[in-house]
Amino acid sequence: MEGKLVTKAIIDNLENPSQLEQLYQSDKKIFIHSFEDVYKQFNHHLSAQIWNERLNKRYEVNGLAFKKQDLLFLLIGSLIAGFIAKIPYFFKLIEDEYYAKNISFIVVPILVIFFSWKKNLNPKKIALPLMLIIASVLYINLLPPIGSNNSLILACMHLPIFLWSVVGYTFIGADLKNNALKINYLKFNGDLLVMSALLVIAGGLFSGITLGLFNLIEVKIEQFYFNYVVVWGLSSIPLIATYLVQTNPSLVSKISPIIARIFTPLVLITVLTFLTTLLYTGKNIYSDRNFLLIFNALLIGVMAIILFSVTEATKNESNKITLLVLLILSILTVVVNGIALSAILFRLAEFGITPNRLAILGANLLIFVNLILVSLQLYQVVSKKAPVEKVGLVIATFIPYYAIWAFLVAFLFPILFQYK
Repeated sequence: MEGKLVTKAIIDNLENPSQLEQLYQSDKKIFIHSFEDVYKQFNHHLSAQIWNERLNKRYEVNGLAFKKQDLLFLLIGSLIAGFIAKIPYFFKLIEDEYYAKNISFIVVPILVIFFSWKKNLNPKKIALPLMLIIASVLYINLLPPIGSNNSLILACMHLPIFLWSVVGYTFIGADLKNNALKINYLKFNGDLLVMSALLVIAGGLFSGITLGLFNLIEVKIEQFYFNYVVVWGLSSIPLIATYLVQTNPSLVSKISPIIARIFTPLVLITVLTFLTTLLYTGKNIYSDRNFLLIFNALLIGVMAIILFSVTEATKNESNKITLLVLLILSILTVVVNGIALSAILFRLAEFGITPNRLAILGANLLIFVNLILVSLQLYQVVSKKAPVEKVGLVIATFIPYYAIWAFLVAFLFPILFQYK
């Protein structure tokens, strides 16, 4: 009851700084706990914002802002992620089998908890993603050994995509109707990739220097270093990158657009050259299975570049050249996707249904429809008939469809194809 009285007193005295200070000094622990509930309702109020900064003190290190409780969460989360990554070593499991099935669970549960905490999700909304993660852990680990079973390999490949959508659910605060937050999640993924790559490069340089120094004094630490430092470091990189992107967005806000501007025209030239060369050489993709697999992998990579570039373009409508390049690239990729689809349908008709062919068909159909809609919206934007935000909206609305298809492949294909 005392806590409720303090909460009411804080609300009543938001315009009275001296009274708030007296409440704080009288019992700091109860005040801090009560203020958390107040701030959820009054985070727009200047006095509440000032007290939030005071109570959640940030530490500045070379211009980067850090919160004490965030750093503690990051440390604990990194230790847990490293432990999950080392489970095969601790319990003498087959590493290839374990990582194929469980690599997503190294960081996904921690990210879900992190975003749930930051978004102040209530227990009911947190329950859904946690239940999905627990169910996924049990399901994937109860499947038979993977071996060369295509349906099981596909399940392991698509489960991370489905769990990516579970992380997105907490990122958007469980607000499934808010497309603006979905677009922010796409942008976050682009920034996360950039920050993770930078951390990997920095970690690689540090490792090289460390091993080099110990080799100079003829002390061999390679086995220990890779078994512990590298494994724990790689496991924590997505968590550290997430924290840096969320708390210090200026770190990558200028890098991501530059990368998008550089790679978009390069990818356009590559796709155009590829199509021209394909026509010139007369390569028969309908009979070459390996070529078709690589072809589809490249298509997914190009699609990812387009999505990343489009989400960056939504920040700046004034760059018409970038939007025009994206439009041409989208159209060319629709053509490439159409060729891939025709080859997949041919192989289905000629050789029958297999897990791989059906999974690739579904993914290509989704990408094909998504690209057509993106191209139409880009044309509208270039023609000044629609705002650039509409392009991001088209991409955002397709996220659930990718998640549903990943769920079907991961959870139903092994049963449908009898683990073959």
